[in-house]
Amino acid sequence: MDKEKKFSSRLGFILTAVGSAVGMANVWGFPFRFQEGGLFFLLFYLVFVTLFAYVGLSSEFAIGRRAETGTLGSYEYALNSKNKKKSHSFISKNIGFITLIGNLFIAIGYAIIVSYVCKALVDSISGELLHVNSKQWFESFSNNDYSVVVYHFLIILATLLTCIKGAKTIEKSNKIMMPAFFVLFVVIAIYIFTLPNALEGYKYMFRLDFDKLNINTAISAMGQAFFSLSITGCGMIVCGSYLDKKEDILSAAKSTALFDTLAALLSSCVIVPSILVFNLDQAGGPGLLFEVLPTILQNIKGGRIFAIILYLAVIFAGISSLQNMFEVVVESLIHRYKNITRVKALILIGLITFLVGVNMETIGKWGPWMDLVSIYIIPIGASIGAITWFYFWKKEEQLEEVNIGAKKKVGEKWHKLGKYVYVPIAIGLSILALVFKVTF
Repeated sequence: MDKEKKFSSRLGFILTAVGSAVGMANVWGFPFRFQEGGLFFLLFYLVFVTLFAYVGLSSEFAIGRRAETGTLGSYEYALNSKNKKKSHSFISKNIGFITLIGNLFIAIGYAIIVSYVCKALVDSISGELLHVNSKQWFESFSNNDYSVVVYHFLIILATLLTCIKGAKTIEKSNKIMMPAFFVLFVVIAIYIFTLPNALEGYKYMFRLDFDKLNINTAISAMGQAFFSLSITGCGMIVCGSYLDKKEDILSAAKSTALFDTLAALLSSCVIVPSILVFNLDQAGGPGLLFEVLPTILQNIKGGRIFAIILYLAVIFAGISSLQNMFEVVVESLIHRYKNITRVKALILIGLITFLVGVNMETIGKWGPWMDLVSIYIIPIGASIGAITWFYFWKKEEQLEEVNIGAKKKVGEKWHKLGKYVYVPIAIGLSILALVFKVTF
């Protein structure tokens, strides 16, 4: 692959990978589950996020770098790696479309959510958000068709522009957005810490509740860790394809997991103590971001400034995740269909995302859409990826790629951990989603 299509630095790669991972799962999923499960949830989460980064994330980085391409090319490479004649079958050439479709469908719904955040930012700047009933304000646009069309268009356009030159512009934008996200959330977290009774919120969040030492807490932490890292069988492959051979994949995977976890903890340190300080009901999902948080911001000194800071930070996280979702599809289209240029592919993805999404901007439409994708398509794609990397990709090649540039080499034990622990967990999460309709 051309050097111009590679990340220019390890930092740029990590920030891009973190940008892909950090999103709504960190902002409204993790705090809700952390508040629910306490310290035992956090301990389970740390165990699982370490495991998933060590074998799952690193294997997706590795296949992308080995194949020097994204989803479609990587599956084709892995599934034919043991066949010396390289007779590429229909399955090996097209199985990656399952994960691509899931990725595109998630992008359609995700763009709507970020549009809501954009409206919240604009209303914070104007001051409207600080003087309304947050529930009524949220319902005023979440229950009405075509209520965030302008914001919807602007978010998609901004994402497309940051993807216009591939790795180059994606890396540059994430070097701005991701540090800004962390700095902005740190500022808010420090302020929340100074509020009366905030310490009680931290005590509650980190409580040792033995009633939560159960299988439900473990499964909640497992699912949160798995999907928070965006190990969906396609998302991190394209990041790996832009990674230089001299870089340490295992170290990069650990750094990605570390910063992703820090983002989730920062969000929790802002949200959970605030909920308890103001005696608000525990909430997760959109209700947390668009009803609970506005109520909190209305009741703190300098709420307007902090509202602007918070929603701007969430927009940065949202656009960085959308970047990856778009780039995954764009790269595969360019790889498979040689007559499609990057600009054409971006315009196509932008149009699909906008035209489909604009007709389901109400929460009653995109909510079930996101549940459908997260229950049926994403878990299946993640399982296909896990099985492909550890059962079909030639083990010697996989280990060789993971160890290129590594300070500490891995071997048979690493591969067995992936094959006999990571893969069954991925399949198990898919079964939980498919059979019991569990969403993560």
